[in-house]
Amino acid sequence: MNFLLKNMDYIKNKKRHFFDIISLPIIFSVFIPMAIFDIWIEIYHRTCFVLYKLRYVKRSDYIKIDRQKLNYLKWYQKIGCVYCGYANGLAGYWTAIAGQTEQYWCGIMHKQSRGFHSPEHHKDFAKYGDKEEFIDKYIK
Repeated sequence: MNFLLKNMDYIKNKKRHFFDIISLPIIFSVFIPMAIFDIWIEIYHRTCFVLYKLRYVKRSDYIKIDRQKLNYLKWYQKIGCVYCGYANGLAGYWTAIAGQTEQYWCGIMHKQSRGFHSPEHHKDFAKYGDKEEFIDKYIK
């Protein structure tokens, strides 16, 4: 089985259609918990960011749903494009909200480990295990 399929290779690979179809209920089942979590995060965002005096994260900077307007796509591809635009945009939006929350509550870097990708907003955090830097940045 080839696990190195690239962008939209499913269109050319007719042998994969069965697997693609049986995966659809699993993919789309994520929509319900995603929508519930989206509502919950928005309540958190609009409530706690006011209390913390943090700048709101602009939703439209992350979620873009526009590819379904392309007339050369088939109807089911358009549905997939709406889903992916929402799901991936939402993940970025939630990451931005969580990042601002982390900056507010915990400005300490994670311990370095192989394979871990530190988020961009960690660049100004105190180094892991550096007590003096922590005290200088946040206590004094």
